[in-house]
Amino acid sequence: MNPFGPVERIESRVFSRLPDAFRRKRRTDWADANRAGAHLDSFLEGPCFDAAGNLFVVDVPFGRIFRVDPQGGWHRVAEYDGWPNGMKVRADGRLVVADYRNGIVEIDPATGIVTPLLRDWRSEGFKGLNDLTFAANGDLYFTDQGQTGLQDPTGRVFRRAADGAIDLLVDTVPSPNGLVLDLAERLLYVAVTRANAIWRLPLFDRGRSSKVGTFVQMSGGGGPDGIALDCEGGLVVAHLGTGVWRFDRYGFATHFVGPLGMTATNVAFGGADGRDLYMTESETGEIRVARMPFSGRAARPPT
Repeated sequence: MNPFGPVERIESRVFSRLPDAFRRKRRTDWADANRAGAHLDSFLEGPCFDAAGNLFVVDVPFGRIFRVDPQGGWHRVAEYDGWPNGMKVRADGRLVVADYRNGIVEIDPATGIVTPLLRDWRSEGFKGLNDLTFAANGDLYFTDQGQTGLQDPTGRVFRRAADGAIDLLVDTVPSPNGLVLDLAERLLYVAVTRANAIWRLPLFDRGRSSKVGTFVQMSGGGGPDGIALDCEGGLVVAHLGTGVWRFDRYGFATHFVGPLGMTATNVAFGGADGRDLYMTESETGEIRVARMPFSGRAARPPT
């Protein structure tokens, strides 16, 4: 319960749905490990926008990248041997993707060519990357989730500086997932799925974080997945099994977005004024949209 007032409900609507032409249910190695062997036709995540207002999303088990134009039309940009997850758009339009199998990769949306950027750390492969975000200075933050959880709290959060140096910020996370910087870029919020919490990591110029703490402790559902920040410092959280929540800068719930299915996985602000929240509903292959009280944090795309 929010001590400063009730939680306001915001209605969502379907913006677009993955066309049937791109759907064919079948078994995949990814679903065997992550969806109890379910036969899937897609699993959408990683929404992000380019300067022209096109929305890009990934289809994790099938290694596909789609562009959804402002009218809701779908275009396949790339299909490759990988499990793409978190994604951001550079200023020049190139896509940077956290890929569970391949590390950090870059994709040219004009050609679909996939280029490896970061395969390992200190000659060892990653557990399985999940999501990423950029700072204004070009530093790249990313989560190494793998199959970690309460039984194995060894998930990691990294920072790759613009000069190429890599810092391991924390390595005791039970399933690090989505992440975003605060307005001042001195704190990093991380969705810790299996602990059902949002952690707060203080940032320093070099080296590890310290005094890591819980910002929001959630309950029910399957835990937080993708997160985004608005211009007021509020945190928008896709919470598996319940829906999408907004918490203010103090960590109190202010808004709930519905109706949504059981797998609202990721969120991204878009629209002409940045107040439209786009959400991937992975169980149905839909993208839903809701009008939020504040616009997303203004951020310059990384170069």
